Amino acid sequence: MKAFAPDRIRNVALVGPPGSGKTSLAEAMLYRAGALKRVGRVEDGSTVCDHEPEEKEAGHSLTTALATLEWHDHKINLLDTPGTFDFAGEAVGAMAAADLAVFVVDAASGLDHVSVDLWRQASVRGLPRLVFVNKLDREYTSFERVLAELQDAFGAGVAPLEIPIGEAESFHGIADLLTDTAWIYDSGRAELGEIPEEMKESEHQVHESLIENIVVADDDLLERFLDGDVPSFEELEKVLGRGVADGAVFPVVCGSATIPIAVDRLCNYIVEIGPSPMDRPAVPVTVGGTEVEVDPDPSADTLVQIFKTAVDPYLGHVSYFRVLTGTVTRDLHLSNGRTGDNERFRNVMTLQGGESLDIDALPAGDIGAVAKLHGTLTGDTLSAGGRAAAPPIGFPSPVLSMAVSARNRTDEDKLANALHRLVEEDPVLTVTRNDETRQTLLGGLGETHLRNVVARLERKFGVQVDKEDARVAYRETITGSFSAEGKYKKQSGGHGQFGIAEIRIEPLPAGSGFEFVDEVRGGVIPRQFIPAVEAGIVEAMAHGGTSGYPVVDVRAAVFDGKHHAVDSSEMSFKMAGRLAFQEALGGARPVVLEPISAVEVTIPSDCLGDVMGDLSSRRATVQGSDMDKWGDQVISAMVPESEMMRYSIDLRSITGGRGRFTIRHDHYAQVPAGVSVPAPPER
Repeated sequence: MKAFAPDRIRNVALVGPPGSGKTSLAEAMLYRAGALKRVGRVEDGSTVCDHEPEEKEAGHSLTTALATLEWHDHKINLLDTPGTFDFAGEAVGAMAAADLAVFVVDAASGLDHVSVDLWRQASVRGLPRLVFVNKLDREYTSFERVLAELQDAFGAGVAPLEIPIGEAESFHGIADLLTDTAWIYDSGRAELGEIPEEMKESEHQVHESLIENIVVADDDLLERFLDGDVPSFEELEKVLGRGVADGAVFPVVCGSATIPIAVDRLCNYIVEIGPSPMDRPAVPVTVGGTEVEVDPDPSADTLVQIFKTAVDPYLGHVSYFRVLTGTVTRDLHLSNGRTGDNERFRNVMTLQGGESLDIDALPAGDIGAVAKLHGTLTGDTLSAGGRAAAPPIGFPSPVLSMAVSARNRTDEDKLANALHRLVEEDPVLTVTRNDETRQTLLGGLGETHLRNVVARLERKFGVQVDKEDARVAYRETITGSFSAEGKYKKQSGGHGQFGIAEIRIEPLPAGSGFEFVDEVRGGVIPRQFIPAVEAGIVEAMAHGGTSGYPVVDVRAAVFDGKHHAVDSSEMSFKMAGRLAFQEALGGARPVVLEPISAVEVTIPSDCLGDVMGDLSSRRATVQGSDMDKWGDQVISAMVPESEMMRYSIDLRSITGGRGRFTIRHDHYAQVPAGVSVPAPPER
């Protein structure tokens, strides 16, 4: 594929819920452009974009796929994204690399909460949007209903550019509202035809309304229009393109990806009114502590941002990148802004789903991929002019955890390496080792996300794992003071062991940890053995209190003891300190602490009562409720972590998938009376 100037590049993210037809639309666009000889089907697992085995089995996208096509001397980079919340990180990365989001809406099911949430994310990013109403050849479809839903949800900027001719099985063309013409697909290709008589009046009314809405955005056009001079199609298209780039106008077009009808016209609109990289705002990049604005200039120093990473069985580590400025060529050396390491682009590729094609160069504004960058992760910025950092992509944080362990002892080392590789591939996935619960935890966006991670562990790395629920890291503390003596005496011939330590323990404020005080006078315990007493106390606290959980927030003072000139040693005083603490703990009124999480739950207002009731049942302390700029309710609460282990699943059920939340550890608090605490895991 030849190199294209930035003004002839279109970077498009296809977004929408599962089943809306994004992958089928990408397939149809590639076919219409001549990039494919035949159209694949999602049902057969034969599409270009759904190339992973897990995607073929699931019947929908689980990762973002890149595919490219040429259309009217333009290059279109298609980013086909997953539609489920569990894989929202993929859509976020794609929107960060795109200049236009094409929302694919099922004409039968209409607008849903997934599209609304993605629309809001695109709005926050200032990403231009266009809507393709798909599947108009199916039964029970209504373009008018879907258009009304779009306008009600997203405002007056939603502007139809086409209306369908025919319904369901009789759908066979579209009426172009800009040109007042009809395009008929009875032959399988677009042919100029006649608008049906019964549609002419309503179509002409919508045409006039559209022209009026476009010309008001340009003073010169408006003045001419008021004088009776109707602007040309090219003039209207130019003004419309500015409105799309500014995020003020959201065109709505329609068709069917599977027949296909009007897919070619969608490609036309993408290159004619869709923004190029040149039409987008400059990117603020931090270089040496100074922020500079970067434009897509192919002749400038090269700067790229990685927006996705994949592990390919043949190519290894594959990094998807967007060229912010400059030109990427083979054997180019760039510096990683995060690590400072030098990275060599041994090859430069464009992708058609799972297939790669080596190319010579990618100029500013283009999207491509490179294999085998050693220390580069998703979100990193690579620069030819020193260390630089583009704005962070802003991936979502995990909301559900699952514990995994190698099924076979021989796989333990393989598991650690495989998890490290998967974290590099998935910027949302987290892997942490909780030493208190002795679990390796995977953090993700939902059950489907984590199940997919386990499937990839087995398929890509041959590691079989066992799964279990994450445990809560309970702790213990004391609420009173108590003193006790620890005596360790052992004689077995020759030198023995002898050490006596008297200690006093008392509570510290929450979060203080551990404090040790030496109050020994008169040398009853030699100086060199005092640290051993402290080590014994620390070991006893870590081993667990009366309930078996680690003890925290304690001050321990050693104030007396005895030693033997021959038999005393560090070992004996360490044991004495441990025994003294265990003896004192029972008299210091120990209690169990549980982790408390700060939670923010965002829900539609009509779900407020149900969600508040559910939070109350989880022992939540609600701190307040506000309304965000979208009109949703945002509830702030403190909730015990034990009550939140599967909250992501329950919240989706309560809100019909419309709720979302963030969670972070805040503090520990005493477990209330009457609340049972599970026994700690066996050591």
